[in-house]
Amino acid sequence: MLENVSTVAGVRPHIRSKGETSPEPACCTSRAGRRGGGRHVTTQDRTTEPEAVPGRRHRLRLTLILGALIALGPLTIDMYLPALPSITADLLTTSSTIQLTLTGTLVGLALGQLIVGPLSDAVGRRRPLLIGTAIHVLASALIIIAPNVAVLGGLRVLQGVGAAAGAVVAMAIVRDLFTGRAAATLLSRLILVMGAAPVLAPTIGGELLRLTDWRGVFAALALYGLALLPVTAWGLRETLPPQRRRPAGARNTLRTYRGLLRDRTFVGLVLVAGLAMAALFGYVSGSSFVFQEQFGLDQQEFGLTFGAGAVWLIAATQLNPVLLRRFEPRQILVAAVSAGTLAGIALFAIASTEPSGLAGLLVPLWAVLFAAGLALPNAPALALSRHGEAAGTAAALLGAVQFGVGAAISPMVGVLGNDAVAMGAVVACAMLLALVVLVVVVRPWQLEDLDEDRTAAAATAH
Repeated sequence: MLENVSTVAGVRPHIRSKGETSPEPACCTSRAGRRGGGRHVTTQDRTTEPEAVPGRRHRLRLTLILGALIALGPLTIDMYLPALPSITADLLTTSSTIQLTLTGTLVGLALGQLIVGPLSDAVGRRRPLLIGTAIHVLASALIIIAPNVAVLGGLRVLQGVGAAAGAVVAMAIVRDLFTGRAAATLLSRLILVMGAAPVLAPTIGGELLRLTDWRGVFAALALYGLALLPVTAWGLRETLPPQRRRPAGARNTLRTYRGLLRDRTFVGLVLVAGLAMAALFGYVSGSSFVFQEQFGLDQQEFGLTFGAGAVWLIAATQLNPVLLRRFEPRQILVAAVSAGTLAGIALFAIASTEPSGLAGLLVPLWAVLFAAGLALPNAPALALSRHGEAAGTAAALLGAVQFGVGAAISPMVGVLGNDAVAMGAVVACAMLLALVVLVVVVRPWQLEDLDEDRTAAAATAH
């Protein structure tokens, strides 16, 4: 049985004395003393797998807390979308200007992660998480009294910076406590939240607008962030002990980023995750125009169709833990990106055929979403497993690339025409580029299998 060093969600730590000679946990060593891709594993990289028993209740609590923190980002991005027309009228501005507040939030999320990640490696996970959440609450409260679109835009950037703390620290906590299959399993649960929250957020926002105006939506976001503060403070313990923290300062932060960017395999895996996310952003940004304007669906029909796509994404993330019992994360990643590329090409080909019905378009589109649901947990898990000594910084770079690519990709569908062909082209190109990066840069056949206890990893899936 592997000894538990977790201090999170009520699990007491096992502290090994300096002279103790207990064997290394399976997840900390490999047959050749190296982690996948040939990088030497130092003592700073070592983490241990939580015990399969009695950890079920504690893992559930951890998953719920981290899921609530990660949901803050998607809710911040999408919950105000139904209110965009009323915000435009109330602030006497244009729709294109209001849409820039969405881009500002994505920029804030990307920049915030680049700042919070290294900070959490230096001072621990809890403090940046609580401060970031408090910043989000303050920004949300100030938006309630925003007098014009310029103030709204600035506060939306600040909102994104605050929400970034939950996203990056949650990923770093996963890496603090798990690696390999177990990390991919927990990430599958968190990707479930990331897949469901953007779908539910506009619906929640629309229902709130029945009761209040657009400012009330931001009041609800402030209350949600406020509720997260005591939950995080009392329910989530520190997972990065002082002896594993890195020196603070701009020079050390830049040195850490430079070290990460020199790891070809890590950079490749980050790009694969970012491009898979880009395919999702291409779908999200173009779906309302394609389904409503091109195929004539009303708002309810669009909501049902959009929700059906999310079901395939969520189903894949929940199938992933089952597949991890038999296959390595790298094997699942290769299969998912390859299948997603083929489905993306089929989507573009069908969209380019005249006439192409909605049903014919949905089949390859849902296949892409399913493939992305398998790729998104495994690419980050493999990337983070290579840099446990700088998990916060590594998670920050991963998240920043994903949201940065999303901010860049979102307008592309509109630039290309806001129709099915444009959406299909963006989705297909993103998945094709992900496959090229996977083959040329990551070279998954060179990655070593992650040596860890399959039983513990499978137990974590429950």
